[in-house]
Amino acid sequence: MHALAEARVPLLGALDRAGYRLTGPRRAVADLIARREGHFTAADLVDDGMRRRPAIARATIFRTLEALEGVGAIERIDLPSGDHAYITCEPADHHHHVVCRECGRAADVDDAGLAGVVSRIATESGYRIDAHRLELFGLCPVCRRDLEVAAAPRSG
Repeated sequence: MHALAEARVPLLGALDRAGYRLTGPRRAVADLIARREGHFTAADLVDDGMRRRPAIARATIFRTLEALEGVGAIERIDLPSGDHAYITCEPADHHHHVVCRECGRAADVDDAGLAGVVSRIATESGYRIDAHRLELFGLCPVCRRDLEVAAAPRSG
């Protein structure tokens, strides 16, 4: 199977299992997402969609993002800039993310003891905590290396 087709299968499968029709426009949005590495914004997809022939309507992109988020195939992340973006993920697999603020690469992060912290907060606050989200931002190894190379003194 072609890499693009493989990348869009989980997105379309999640929609299909939730009872959504797999229309041509939804498939096209899944293709746009599958072509991306790291996080992406709705505006990124709108720009990509406008370059396609036929163009994908802005409303279709937003509705499809909403549906994909609703079925857990993508997650919204809040960027340090205040903007929000999306990343693909496995439905029903709760995890956290570390996101490169330079290139947008995202990696899943295991619980790392957070369940115990959440439990303690629930006990101390009296809240029944239904959900939580943790996003970590920094520089990925590739961007860190590039930054170090660029900052290294040049001999000569």
